[in-house]
Amino acid sequence: MRHLPLGRTGLFVSELCLGTMTFGGSTDLWGKIGTLQQAEAERLVGQALDAGVNFIDTADVYAGGVSEQITGQALKNLKVPRESVIVATKVFGETGATPNARGNSRGHILDGVKASLKRLQLEHIDLYQIHGFDPATPIEETVRALDTLVRDGRVRYVGVSNWAAWQIAKALGISERLGLARFESLQAYYTLAGRDLEREIVPMLKSEGLGLMVWSPLAGGLLSGKFASGEAEAGSRRSGFDFPPVLRPRADACIEAMRPIAEEHEVSVAQVALAWLLHQPQVTSVIVGAKRPDQLADNLAAVKLRLSADELRALDEVSRLPPEYPGWMFERQGDFRRKQLRLAGRGD
Repeated sequence: MRHLPLGRTGLFVSELCLGTMTFGGSTDLWGKIGTLQQAEAERLVGQALDAGVNFIDTADVYAGGVSEQITGQALKNLKVPRESVIVATKVFGETGATPNARGNSRGHILDGVKASLKRLQLEHIDLYQIHGFDPATPIEETVRALDTLVRDGRVRYVGVSNWAAWQIAKALGISERLGLARFESLQAYYTLAGRDLEREIVPMLKSEGLGLMVWSPLAGGLLSGKFASGEAEAGSRRSGFDFPPVLRPRADACIEAMRPIAEEHEVSVAQVALAWLLHQPQVTSVIVGAKRPDQLADNLAAVKLRLSADELRALDEVSRLPPEYPGWMFERQGDFRRKQLRLAGRGD
């Protein structure tokens, strides 16, 4: 298990991160994702830590806060030294019935961190992430509130999830202008079957030095290779919660390209999908969740899989994004300058 720096920081996180969306659900939406209670979840936490994972991701809205409670109690019951684990959580979603119990306002952020710390039974959160974009709150208000949390020690680093490249760039500009704590990471959806963030977001991350945490690396289980022609098997997450959106013909083509690679290495198709992400230079950590120890063990084993140049090329060809403006113009107009950079030893 490699441990990589998170963005420009000196914080090192494991290349796989344990996701906790399967913790605490009941009969609601979260129950369709997972219903693991304390003992079951605790076993997975221990299994991940034993494998070298030092990074755990949760959110205040997962199972209505129960995921945070279970996560915090698991770390306490397992007697995990605080300095040995990086705990990340998020704020933005609806946590109550009142008009201000949602969004990225200063009030909701300050209320949210207080509640999350209590549920997690922690004195500080290592990475506090904005979970989504709030059209009702100025970005400056949000980054000022996050800076307050960093300055008073309740939060060590701040990140963001599910924002567009221009929104993140604007926030970074405000933070630099005002001398505020800046976003150090982005948590985003990225899979072989969904490479959209390569158009604008990945170049921005590279330019500004942000780390990338990947959520739903198997496209809600679709890239596990266990479904026939993109159809979810009974009892799977996809059968009750068909998310994230996926272009099924593209996903099917990716799965068929992964099958011979999986057979060659004697691993699961899921491991190939995860390994492809781990080979992408902009990826810092891939978030894996599970309902059972055997699922988690299979995901954890992906760190051992090394894909050849030919295998990576085959996967790239079947999953490549179609040309889109202005990307194809960048490619055409910038070619002679890229050649100059390569000759100067500065090309990618």
